[in-house]
Amino acid sequence: MRIERLRQDYDISVQWVFFPLHPETPSSGRALEELFAGRGYDLEAMFQRMQGLMTQEGLAYGRRTHTYNSRLAQELATWAAARPERDQLHDLIYRAYFVDGRDIGDVAVLVDLAETAGLPADETRDGLEHRTWSDAVDADWALASRSGITGVPTFAAGARQVVGAQPEPVLRQLLEAAGAQPRETQPRPTTTSG
Repeated sequence: MRIERLRQDYDISVQWVFFPLHPETPSSGRALEELFAGRGYDLEAMFQRMQGLMTQEGLAYGRRTHTYNSRLAQELATWAAARPERDQLHDLIYRAYFVDGRDIGDVAVLVDLAETAGLPADETRDGLEHRTWSDAVDADWALASRSGITGVPTFAAGARQVVGAQPEPVLRQLLEAAGAQPRETQPRPTTTSG
């Protein structure tokens, strides 16, 4: 993925910040037709565009019919952020929502995903049911608001931001405009014939 290539090419640290995308979504989810009703969106064209973007990134993308409230998934990911299972959990949540159309606002679904990633099911369930990690997500939402973030993904470096799925050259320009220097590459040995 682009972020991993950028980490290899620049001496940067990446911080994921959660954003309240459609926080009004009920716990039962909402049909995409209802979400976009009367707003002039062509759902098939949107799907084709997103599928094309995801294919370019080497990511699977399925045909969803509903959107689900992602707040609990964000809380779970916050807890897992400092754990070695975080990347696998992130991938499983992505796949559950964007490929399989599963409800990532459902505690049972999240416990299943966490357990698949190697996290303890009982601790996961307890943390989600008691909203143990809620304050951390509230802090991220407040940071996103203070930073003027209005959509996902938003890439920020220094005082600059770009919003939306951006090609890698745009992200490289963003980093360099913020002062990030490309890592020195090791010169390749040269051979001479004589």
